[in-house]
Amino acid sequence: MKNAESPQPRATKLVEPKAFGLPPSALSDPDELHEECGVLGLWSPEPLPVADLLQLGLFALQHRGQEAAGICVSNGKDLVIEKDLGLVTQVFDEARMQRLRIPAANLGIGHTRYSTTGSNLRFNAQPLNVRSSKGILAIAHNGNFVNALQIRQELLEHGAVFQTTNDTEVMINLIARYAKLNLVEATARAMRELTGGFSVVLMDRHTVLALRDGNGVRPLVIGRLPNGGWVFASEPPALTLMGAEFVRDVRPGELVWVETNAQQGKGAELRSMQVLKPRPTPCAFEWIYFARADAQLDGIGTHESRIRMGERLAQEAPAQADVVVPVPDSGIGAAIGYSRASGIPFDFGLHKNPYAGRTFIQPTQEMRDLKVKLKLAATPAVAGKRVVLVDDSIVRGTTSGRIVQLLREAGATEVHVRISSPPIKFPCYYGIDTAARKELVASTHTPEQIRALIGADSLAFLSEPGVREAIGGPVCLACFNGQYPAGQPEEEVRKEALETEGASIP
Repeated sequence: MKNAESPQPRATKLVEPKAFGLPPSALSDPDELHEECGVLGLWSPEPLPVADLLQLGLFALQHRGQEAAGICVSNGKDLVIEKDLGLVTQVFDEARMQRLRIPAANLGIGHTRYSTTGSNLRFNAQPLNVRSSKGILAIAHNGNFVNALQIRQELLEHGAVFQTTNDTEVMINLIARYAKLNLVEATARAMRELTGGFSVVLMDRHTVLALRDGNGVRPLVIGRLPNGGWVFASEPPALTLMGAEFVRDVRPGELVWVETNAQQGKGAELRSMQVLKPRPTPCAFEWIYFARADAQLDGIGTHESRIRMGERLAQEAPAQADVVVPVPDSGIGAAIGYSRASGIPFDFGLHKNPYAGRTFIQPTQEMRDLKVKLKLAATPAVAGKRVVLVDDSIVRGTTSGRIVQLLREAGATEVHVRISSPPIKFPCYYGIDTAARKELVASTHTPEQIRALIGADSLAFLSEPGVREAIGGPVCLACFNGQYPAGQPEEEVRKEALETEGASIP
């Protein structure tokens, strides 16, 4: 697509989840915390294989979104976008990559998506793009705007037209509405009107902008290319894969952009505006679970944090056992820490099938049980031993129960479950699909009741002070304590007030 405001429909027929009689959420395990999104932006002072570099970067962000992927590139004149449902390898086949390899391309953005807002349909895949008074704009977003529904309604009342059901389109509509402001000023204005946890990359034909919410809930980092170009990404590993050197994190509430009129030699100036007052409370689950083990966010290493969580967990909840076993992969760091602090040997008592991928959840209990066995298998390391099983979280509890059963079937004499986060009692409104509160097992059960449900000999969670100490900075713990630093959706606040008063909700 060249010089067009929206991607052209393709002849390929997409099979949606509803065709299987399943909701969109059935694409992934309902007992797991679902990933957020990954965003990526690149600007170069000279032509580069932008599409190929962005594809490489998206591989490093694949863990942040596995439902859809997209890339948008420009050479200052033409703008091309390709996106679809699927993994990066599935979406960007050679035919799509050839369409993205436009002559003299020097900038672009990319996205991997998990649908926290808006269903998992092709038209919700990102980047989104629109034609506006500022030319063609494309946007990729990680997180959620908690006041998106109210702003969307206001925009509709003023004649705005929406083509998707996700909240990212609200921001791009806000930016396009400020016709008398330049792109930077309009983006800053939109930032001031939106609340929630979000990081965003935005482009027109000439430049790339990147921004982060005032609480810094969602991560975003800056890198420098050898030729003086700039890269923006959700996590540093994407910079490394693209050949960029890490510079710094985007600060909470900051808007940065490449000043294309200030080119000197092979580079260009990176400009910054502190739009929102910084109140740093990044999401604790970035360090507990989401970010790659080799990532550093806000100056704090994820692997090192997970080890400290495990060490603190061993202090808070010791167990008499013979072996410490992680639930791969996110439980590995905490299990190493637990082993070190307790002196109990570490071993891989569970093997994760690297080819299982994301499969449809089958409608029968028997098939759901078989899916756990497809993904995980117990090893002989647990036979005849008392096991400390370390995992990052418990959502509904069903998967934890099946893993405990796997270990017992393999000969474990005792299974003591240790979780490197507090009990999840509240939903997240900032970009993580934690399910409705009534579906979170810790919101309706005590730890002892959960222990009985999953069939463990003992169960303990890491405390909130333990999480803070392990990460070493202020963090958002809303899913544990219900204190939302970046606000809640108005409809949820109203619902909670009515429930507190004992009133019915119309």
